Amino acid sequence: MQVNQKDKGFLKGIRLTAFLDCYQEWHAFVEGLFEVLCPWPARHKLSGQLLDDLKKDHHYYAFGRVMGVIAWLIIAKIIQEAFF
Repeated sequence: MQVNQKDKGFLKGIRLTAFLDCYQEWHAFVEGLFEVLCPWPARHKLSGQLLDDLKKDHHYYAFGRVMGVIAWLIIAKIIQEAFF
């Protein structure tokens, strides 16, 4: 595996250019993110390509859920500062 010079340094060998570089990874990330941000139940069940994307790229789905929780914490802090 050849690593670009711009990818070397802090993470040494981890290719940051490969992070969310295809639609399957974006599908998994966005599904996890909005599953947390939108508290109401989904109107459709996961099937087909999206379900396959979630199974193959579960780590992106989990990262999306973590980012959703962080977004809720930021929203709560903004509300706290604005109203209390």
